Amino acid sequence: MRSLALLAVCVAVPAAAQTEPQAEPGAAPATATEAWQAPTLTITRYDEHWTQLADPAQRDAHWTDPFKYIPLQSDAYLTTGIELRARSENYRHNLWGSAPAPNDSYLWLRAMPYADLHIGTGAIGVRGFVQPIVAYAVGVAPAAGPVDQTGVDLLQGFVDVRIGAADTGSTTSAGATLRVGRQMLSLGSERLVGTRYGPNVPLAFDGVRALLSLRGAAITVLAVHPVQSGTRSFDNTRSRTRSLRGAYMTVPAIGAGSGLDLYYLDYRNTAATFGGLTGREVRRSVGARVFGHAANWHWNVEGIVQFGRFAGQRIGAWTLGTEIGRAFPKAPLAPDAVLRINVVSGDTRPGDGRLGTFNALFPKGKYFGELSPVGPTNIINVNPRVAMALSPKVSASLAGMAYWRYARSDGVYDIPGNLIRAPGTATARFIGKEAEATLAWQTMPELELSTSFSVFAPGGFIRQTGPAKTITMLGFESNFRF
Repeated sequence: MRSLALLAVCVAVPAAAQTEPQAEPGAAPATATEAWQAPTLTITRYDEHWTQLADPAQRDAHWTDPFKYIPLQSDAYLTTGIELRARSENYRHNLWGSAPAPNDSYLWLRAMPYADLHIGTGAIGVRGFVQPIVAYAVGVAPAAGPVDQTGVDLLQGFVDVRIGAADTGSTTSAGATLRVGRQMLSLGSERLVGTRYGPNVPLAFDGVRALLSLRGAAITVLAVHPVQSGTRSFDNTRSRTRSLRGAYMTVPAIGAGSGLDLYYLDYRNTAATFGGLTGREVRRSVGARVFGHAANWHWNVEGIVQFGRFAGQRIGAWTLGTEIGRAFPKAPLAPDAVLRINVVSGDTRPGDGRLGTFNALFPKGKYFGELSPVGPTNIINVNPRVAMALSPKVSASLAGMAYWRYARSDGVYDIPGNLIRAPGTATARFIGKEAEATLAWQTMPELELSTSFSVFAPGGFIRQTGPAKTITMLGFESNFRF
């Protein structure tokens, strides 16, 4: 079978994880990660700090240490690394049978090496970070798109000028950094600005960012344009229609282990489309997030309101996302149970001069799980999930999802915000229900093998608006990272 052939290739090509930069070498206890998260280390890579390896005696604990700190002179060093990922996805009845190729099996392949040069380890420093990408897709029908492949191109390339501590941007140091160039962005829990790590081609931005750290607060001020990916080599360009400006601040909240995010984002798109209209969109988002953990409990609650103008209409949209979880470290398999509830506004009265459809801007690529045919627009979502450690190196998770439309007069959208099912004359709110199981094996600190199986059964709205077959998706992935 085609999918089995892709599986054989996928498992044969290494592609997964490594220990945390400050951790001792060796495999960490297995913990289930979200679909948009890397197994270990960071996704952006530029937030990893390896100055503890400046002492030569510390650079022989693990085979990767000589690559993470390469001394060049007394106040300069180079960090290198790479990610090699192979991912196979196998769909049956994609988009409930209405996709251009509803039954599809394909293989994503990508390589993302990087080099990180630091000059000046004192109060003033300069840094250059470069990360190319090689990303190809095999077997995507009817044709590979920009999230499937980009050939050979520049994913990240920027220059930093730093005043203060070398790890500017953390909440434990004081300093300021000015960053200019192409960079991936991850703000908070990536509801509005994320890396799109799950698909084959991550999202990057061109522009300027200032990072400030002072007395426990971390502040980001940015003015950027998203990078528009092409499917050929060296054809990625800065978007001419979309831009993003704003500020994001994280401060400690009440109690140890908790924090508060406050942010303002100004998004502009000269070619936006909503409800069959195309026009200029000026959308401002004001949000707050409270997160933390205490006594085996953990939480993440975020609210956002949006206002502005679109094609002569006023914008009034909002979302509220809640996540409450509890770990049971002494129970068999050390389960961690989480309940997520998301409410995202839609347009309740089309034609009244007010657009109520929420715009998630640049969210994480696999928003609700490995299979995410619907995105965070005009939706009510309930998502219980339990993660388990089957062994120190093997983790698993089971999840259920149920989806309803928030507004009957608005349709269903995908993650990028494209309308995939118009409301028409449909009266049902229920979109469908989903079940998903994942299994991950951290074979070594640098290599993770994982698989997932997802089933999405359509509800009344899908049956009233077109093909309504049950979606199934089987995924396999190998990820090698250091």
